[in-house]
Amino acid sequence: MIRIHGTAADVAQVRFAPRPAPLQELNVALSMMCRGDGELLFGRWRRRALRSLPASAGPLGELVPAATAPSFLDVFSDSLDEGLETVRATPRELVRSELERVYAAHPRRAPGWLHELHRGGAGAWHLLRRAQHTAFETLVRPVWPQVQDLHRAEFSRHALTVAEHGVGTALTALVAGARWCGSGWEIDASVERDITLAGRGLVLLPTFHWTGGPLLSDLPGSPVTLTYPAGPGVPLVPSADGADGDPLVAVLGRTRVEMLLLLAQEHTTSGLARRLRVSNATVSAHAAALRGAGLITTVRAGRAVLHQRTALGALLTRRDGSGNGTREDPNDTA
Repeated sequence: MIRIHGTAADVAQVRFAPRPAPLQELNVALSMMCRGDGELLFGRWRRRALRSLPASAGPLGELVPAATAPSFLDVFSDSLDEGLETVRATPRELVRSELERVYAAHPRRAPGWLHELHRGGAGAWHLLRRAQHTAFETLVRPVWPQVQDLHRAEFSRHALTVAEHGVGTALTALVAGARWCGSGWEIDASVERDITLAGRGLVLLPTFHWTGGPLLSDLPGSPVTLTYPAGPGVPLVPSADGADGDPLVAVLGRTRVEMLLLLAQEHTTSGLARRLRVSNATVSAHAAALRGAGLITTVRAGRAVLHQRTALGALLTRRDGSGNGTREDPNDTA
């Protein structure tokens, strides 16, 4: 459980980040790339991302040896260059303590450049800056226009909720398992955190590469920042990625997406094969993958096998990230 405590004056300082933060979007993209879940949706994107990262981005993996990252990477500037400068300006004592904390939690031999960073060496800082810049240009820059568009839409949605129903309702609706109570804001989470704002303010930052729980940054002398997932639930891909700008097609493939669209209503294996102009065996293979991801259900009715979309499958076909609303199958009359 995450509990964020504040006075009425603190509530008045809750604000929504007006623009996305390049380095934080990079941080969550890298975290998502290293997770092992969601193979059907994210496996292809992860493998492509790993292949595309140049060797110059490698120091980031050494800086974050496991799931725990040093807190000085939590930078929320809306300018990439300013964010990189902010990382470089981290007080030496904080850099040292964070490196020691991260490596103490996951003991292993640290590379030489991290020892130099611990000492404050300029060469190590140059190596880290190049790694962050290269990783951003490779992973995030191609989809940055989409991130900006999604952020503007989320900003407008949040502002409308605040205007119509107040801050408390907006905070409750922001993430699943959140509630506003007399003592502050409570969020269901796998960790126990109690944070008192004490006049520092709270910044809400949506991210579009993360599907996990909310992420908190609580650095001394800085506003508390809560990064929360607000994306379409599938990887963002450039419009020139060969999928006509459709991220779900890029992840699942066109045949599986067409199956999901058809399965708004129940279909047999042979019925799907006729509609998709593929063999029954091909339909069965695609259905097994979609069923394994919880996107469809399959039941036997006599000699027939019936498939239908689940609520999760319906959600994915709606939340395509294109701003076009619900997808419809133009051919489905059955």
